[in-house]
Formats: sequence, C-alpha cells, structure tokens
Amino acid sequence: MAELALKEQDILQTAEDLRWEVGQEFHEKLMENIYAEAAQLADRAVTRPYEQPRFDLDRTIDRLVTSRLWGFPLMFLLFTLIFWLTITGANYPSQFLATILLDTIYPLLNEGAAAIGMPWWLSGLLIDGIYLATAWVVSVMLPPMAIFFPLFTLLEDFGYLPRMAFNLDNIFRKSGAHGKQSLSMMMGFGCNAAGIISTRIIDSPRERLIAIITNNFALCNGRWPTQILIATLFIGVLVPTYLAGVISALAVVGIAMLGVFLTFAISWGLSRTMLQGEVSTFSLELPPYRPPRFWQTIYTSIIDRTLPVLWRAILFAIPAGAVIWLISNITIGGASIAEYMINFLNPLGFLIGLNGVILVAYIVAIPANEIVVPTILMLTVLVLGGSSNGAGAGVMFELESAAETRALLSAGGWTLLTAISVMLFSLIHNPCSTTIYTIFKETGSKKWTAVSALLPLALGFIVTFVVAQIWRLLFGAG
Repeated sequence: MAELALKEQDILQTAEDLRWEVGQEFHEKLMENIYAEAAQLADRAVTRPYEQPRFDLDRTIDRLVTSRLWGFPLMFLLFTLIFWLTITGANYPSQFLATILLDTIYPLLNEGAAAIGMPWWLSGLLIDGIYLATAWVVSVMLPPMAIFFPLFTLLEDFGYLPRMAFNLDNIFRKSGAHGKQSLSMMMGFGCNAAGIISTRIIDSPRERLIAIITNNFALCNGRWPTQILIATLFIGVLVPTYLAGVISALAVVGIAMLGVFLTFAISWGLSRTMLQGEVSTFSLELPPYRPPRFWQTIYTSIIDRTLPVLWRAILFAIPAGAVIWLISNITIGGASIAEYMINFLNPLGFLIGLNGVILVAYIVAIPANEIVVPTILMLTVLVLGGSSNGAGAGVMFELESAAETRALLSAGGWTLLTAISVMLFSLIHNPCSTTIYTIFKETGSKKWTAVSALLPLALGFIVTFVVAQIWRLLFGAG
C-alpha cells in the first residue's frame, strides 16, 4: 500500500510539473504574440526620423471617411446608394411575389371558395380581408428588408459603421443623445422594429430610451413606397418631364432629411425634459477594415433580422385585414362602418390637410405601413361609389397606371396640399404595430411604449395642421 501511495504521489508530481511547463510555455507564447502585435501597431503608428512615411490603407481610408470635409458627404452618398439599391432592387422581387400571391394564388382561392360553396361573407373575410392584407405585407415588406439588412450588415463587417458613429457622435452629444444612436437610426431606415432592437448597443438606459422614442422618425422601408408614389404623382408633375424624376427623388430625400432633423430636435427636447441627465461618454474603437463575410452576412441578416420582423408584421397584418374587410362590408342604415368613420373624421382631416379616408386608412392599417396606399384606394372607391376601379367593397388593390391612380385620388378630393400633408404625416405619425410591440418587449414599460406611440402621433397632427394653415393663408383653400 505504501508503495502504491508513493507511485500515486510521483504521478501527481509529474502531472504538476507538466502542467507548470505547459503553462509556462503558453504564457511565453502569449507574451510573444502580444509583443509582436504591439510592434506591428507601433510600426503602423510611428514614423521614425530616418524612415520614409509608410503607406497604410486603413489610415488612408480613415482620412477620407472621418474627415471634417469629406466624412459627411461620403456618408450621405453611401447611404443614398444603399437606399437606391434597396428601392430599385426590391421592385423586381416585389413584383414577382405580387404576381404569385396576388395575381395567381388570390384568384385560385376565390375560385376554390366558390367551388365548395363557401358563404360570401366567410370567403370575403378570409380571402379578401386576411389573406389579401397578409399577401400585400409579404410582397412589399420582404424584398426591401432582404436587401437593406445584408447591405447594412456588410458595412458593419467591413468596419464602416463605427466610423459613421464617430462622425455623428458630436451632433448626437449636443442633442443630449448617445453617439451610437446614429447606428440604430440608420437601421431604422430599413425597419423601425429592427432599429429598436439595435438600441441594445447603448448602455445608458436614459439614452437608450431617447433612441427608442425617436427611431420612428427614420423613414422605414414600409413608408418609402408611399413617399415615392405621392412625390411622383403630385410633385414630379409640377415640372417638365425630364426633371420629374429628379424633383420627385429630391422631395423624398427632403422628407427623409426632415426625419433626421426631427430625431435631433426631439432628442434634444427629451434630454432636457422627460429624460434629463448627463450625456454618457464612451470609448469608440475603430476596428481595422476587413473583407466582409458575404454568405455569413446573408444568413445572419435573414435569420436574425428579416424573418423575425416579417413574422411579427404578418401576425399584426392578419387582424388588420379582417378589420378592413369588416368595416367596409358591415352596413348600418344603408352605409358601411367605414363610411361612418370617414364622415366623422373628415372635419379633423380637413384641418390638417388630409381627409377622413386617409385617417381611416392609417387607423386600420396601423399593423403595417405597406397596406396604407391600397387601403386608401379601396376606401376612396367605397366613398365615390359606382367606380369601375377595385374588386369590390373591402378589397384592397393598386392600379397599374400612375395616371389612373392620380385620377382616382384627385376624384377623391386630393390636392397638392393633401399630397404634402400625407408625405409629412407618413413620416411623423405613430409607429406601426410591430414596432410598438417591439418597443414594449425591449422596454418592458407601458408608459414608455405609450410615449413612443403618442408623441410622434401628436407631433404629426401639429406639423400637418401648421403646414395646412400656412398653405391656406398663402394659396387659399387646398
């Protein structure tokens, strides 16, 4: 037994010696790597008197992208390019999805419902209401997100986004917000719900709340189509044809820039009222530029950002489609519920340069901004009556021709003031249901969720009211 005990002791001692030797070797190699990396950093950062200045790609790029002179113009051009790629590139897959979901599957569902003798009210509710709204959300919302989020993530992998935060940090700090809010704001241009989630990078609870409340002013992909359509129909036609596209694009960019200005202004106001406090300092590391990992970026963007946001939008679009069909088809005293709502809201709509149709559309289409325009067209036909447009009460649609769309809206009382007011209200009004739900999940507070929803809505009414009154003072009734 004593001999076994001695052998066990020898084995333990040998193991301890080996562990010490391995640990010592690992420590030495670790220190060698640290000193080697430090030497590389010193070689990049320090030019000795007897040496010629060395070319450094990262430093050369940084001189441009973080320059006081070129930093902001390059940032503006880069994100303009991303928005253009998103909007232009999304047209083709959106049309493809619309062809499948709306032009192919939708008629087949109606034919199937008729073949099995489904009651009109049930097929209307399920197909013309729930399915149509959901199909519209998927066909309009999925392609822009599937393009914007990977592009945004590629910039993140490349190392540009920290440089953008560096450029905007001073402006956000002066407005009482956090420099990293610039990143969540830019993510909001793709989807406000994703922008809300991205505020997790802000450590300060106060500054994170400011970023959450103001993210709604970043023009999300659900509102870009509305802005582009209205600008094309009512602003582009004011100039010669060869200038129409440029003027329409400038009008939309102007609306987006107004949203950025409102982000700064509301951040400044919140940091001095409801959310007072010192602006926190943070160390911003500018990582080296590196080639983006393309396929990993695609996978991460779709799985972590696109599909969760789309799923939430679908969950809210389903009841929205049902409500839209029900209020358009349930009649009381010979008029539908939608018509009563429109007549009730018309006076308020007139005060702010809109009308009852537009306000009802924004109420029932709160789950997704993508269905606002089809809902407006459907309600306009419902109010006008006897129009050949549309497929029936409660059935959302879009017209093939821009001229037909403008003619229908003009018949519904639209003017240039209406178009401008819609563009402003579309930018500022309350977040969609998906974003509101995301705000609640992220904050866990009913109070701040209500503030995030009601503050933009109140501001939207105030801005459109002021613009409408100034317009009527200068140009007469509009």
